[in-house]
Amino acid sequence: MRAVNIHEAKTHLSRLIERVLRGEEITLAKAGRPVAKIVPLRPRTDRRVPGTARGKIDVSADFDAPLPKEFAKHFE
Repeated sequence: MRAVNIHEAKTHLSRLIERVLRGEEITLAKAGRPVAKIVPLRPRTDRRVPGTARGKIDVSADFDAPLPKEFAKHFE
């Protein structure tokens, strides 16, 4: 894994993305010091199951009612 300076990264971003898609991690450097890393995204392995919070959340019947007047000053 070689460090790539920011100017080079801006100039060759498409090439760097291709390298990342092949599994490589790219370190970005500013003035020779590593500052960020471009890494491939990993697909999610856990599946979301709808309804797992059913019965754990209580929404008040007036949750969308207008706020009391004393809060109006915070939104001016």
